[in-house]
Amino acid sequence: MEKRIFDNPADPSLDRVDGRVKVTGKATYSAEYAVPNLAHAVLVTSTIAKGVITGIDAEKANSAPGVLAVISHLNAPKVPGWGSAAQPAERAPIGTSFRVFYDHFVYFDGQPVAMVVADTHERAVYAASLLKITYQSEKHRTHFEANVQQAIVPLNVQRNKTSPFADYDRGEKGQVEAHIEAEYTIPTQHHQPMEPHAIVAVWEAEDKLTVYDKNQGVKSAQGQLAQAFKIPRENVRVIAKYIGGAFGSGIRVWPHTIAAVLAAKHVGRPVKLVLGREQMFTSVGYRPYTVQKLTIGASKNGKLTSITHEGIGQTSAYEEHLERTILASRSLYACPHVSTRYRLLSLDVNTPTWMRGPGDATGMFALESAMDEMAFALNIDPLDFRIKNYAELDQERNLPWSAKSLKECYVLGAEKFGWKNRKLEPKSMQKDGVLVGYGMASSLYGFHRHPSKARAVMQADGSVIVQSATMDIGPGTGTAMTRIAAKVLGIHAKMVRFDLGDSALPDAPGQNGSSTIPSVGSAVHDVCVALRDRLIEMAFEMPGFATKEKSQVVVRNGQVLASMADTNGVSFGDILKHHHRNELEISAESKSGPERDQYSMYSFGCHFVEVEVSPFTGEVHVTRVVTCADVGTIINYKTARSQSIGGIVGGIGMALMEESAMDHRYGRYVTSDFSSYHIPVHADIPPIEVYYIDKPDVHVNPIGSKGLGEIAIVGVAAAVANAVFHATGKRIRQLPITPDKLI
Repeated sequence: MEKRIFDNPADPSLDRVDGRVKVTGKATYSAEYAVPNLAHAVLVTSTIAKGVITGIDAEKANSAPGVLAVISHLNAPKVPGWGSAAQPAERAPIGTSFRVFYDHFVYFDGQPVAMVVADTHERAVYAASLLKITYQSEKHRTHFEANVQQAIVPLNVQRNKTSPFADYDRGEKGQVEAHIEAEYTIPTQHHQPMEPHAIVAVWEAEDKLTVYDKNQGVKSAQGQLAQAFKIPRENVRVIAKYIGGAFGSGIRVWPHTIAAVLAAKHVGRPVKLVLGREQMFTSVGYRPYTVQKLTIGASKNGKLTSITHEGIGQTSAYEEHLERTILASRSLYACPHVSTRYRLLSLDVNTPTWMRGPGDATGMFALESAMDEMAFALNIDPLDFRIKNYAELDQERNLPWSAKSLKECYVLGAEKFGWKNRKLEPKSMQKDGVLVGYGMASSLYGFHRHPSKARAVMQADGSVIVQSATMDIGPGTGTAMTRIAAKVLGIHAKMVRFDLGDSALPDAPGQNGSSTIPSVGSAVHDVCVALRDRLIEMAFEMPGFATKEKSQVVVRNGQVLASMADTNGVSFGDILKHHHRNELEISAESKSGPERDQYSMYSFGCHFVEVEVSPFTGEVHVTRVVTCADVGTIINYKTARSQSIGGIVGGIGMALMEESAMDHRYGRYVTSDFSSYHIPVHADIPPIEVYYIDKPDVHVNPIGSKGLGEIAIVGVAAAVANAVFHATGKRIRQLPITPDKLI
């Protein structure tokens, strides 16, 4: 394991606080809650991509053993929040959920059209097979390239001219002495967490609902369900304490969640619904198919003069999904003239959603590949070319960076990787009969901090319970929050319990956009500071402290000490006992201030990749990776390192394997399981070295920490593609990079 750059033996990383319950099987996931009188639901999905349902014969299904209900648009309970309006006839704003079992229209293959509820899962599956559904199909459009000319300016932009996705132009074109123009394609890619999506829905009263759901935001889900079913928000409780991976698939309330809640209301008992792996391809979004065109101009000495970045993304026929595809090109490099255009293509598919590194992972594949192509055209080392065009301020917003150590990342990463050993010419490096290539790419992701609340309760024994309705989809949120609380309060981490994943806890944003540590971590810090200060005030009300100097007081080892030099003080438990209290509770909210308008805030990083390519078979193996990130303060190095490794793994999959293939004759995915949709396994992953600059960004929040989760994957696919070009001399602009494209 790599050591922390600024290692402190006296301040070691924490192991995952939830590690033991997970590896021993004691953690309860959404499908595992034992609820009395539980029924089981199975979705029946459409076999056409566009058209109408002409008939549903449910006689045999209704007569099957154990069946409690067959639900479809013919008999589904009404969702009060939907009203009586028709399903959107044109692309609605993102967040306008598809109305399941609402009418007889079919918008995509795999759309839920009916649901069977039975007393066991097996009986529900059998009864579902007995349903006879007939359709009148219409001509569908699912082929991106065949319909790309129909892409339009997003309706969101048409309604809001100040949208960041509006057409953007900056500066005048300088002299262009070198020029490249290329098109890059990202195929549809699906989130494939180990745990499929699942929900247990329980109506405890006519207007009181509890759901155990796999999602990334219990508070947002609470609000959406309350709005849909027109019940008080406080009467909806959403619980998701453990999540087996999500990568963005759990950001919103999907139709299957509404379906389960409807079913529970219809049959009058709790209902469990678990998506099959095949349904994970049509029910919970995906990274959208995207085509980008990059045109870059530069002077002979390697200075950028112009960047034009055009992107077209895929969305559904009934809802708009927009991504940050073209935004990085406006700010990452110093360039006098930048022009960006973003368009959407509506197809007969389900709505995409955010997938790890959304927008930027897609856009940076194109930008960083194009930068590599320009460096080659100029006969300049790719790293030197990036440093030559380093942006000292954000040229889009004309603001200074809150902090930027990308240049330090370049230097440290290159040194650890051995970039100096790279030969400039492609196909110039070999080892044991295989071609060797070195590639690199920059990485950036916007900083997001949302208003967050936390509660801290000091117990009589000196332990503390900290609570916030945040989530943990895998990065180790509870561990990081425990560490923040322990350090602020001066107590051992074992004396801290952090509660999360329950909408009954204080408000917090969903876990997305690398915002959890910046947002919730700040709230945990602030509430623990308030608790610490209150304990100090209470200590000064006790005999022996009244004559002390408050400015000298410290907290350490669960005690309030009169000065740093003191070894004995008054324990937190004794403070509470003196004041006749069993506990002390403090709540706090933390949010951004005017600094958001004074600085441009990003996480930065870079990736260095070595590949070996067989000249005979075209097989590509990533053999070594070095990654370095500037994300402010590293809260807990061990879990941060895991996040970075996970991002690299995802980036390797994005570059070499992941592609959801569709048979456009039927508008149906032919990749429907792990045997057909390939993701990396252990044998595909090389040694990965992780480094951090680990300097606090003092402007972003009280803990000086920025997001890490997304930046870990952004740029990885480009670094792999650039390494493949260096090894083979073949530029692959359409992912994934498979052997057939290299032979």
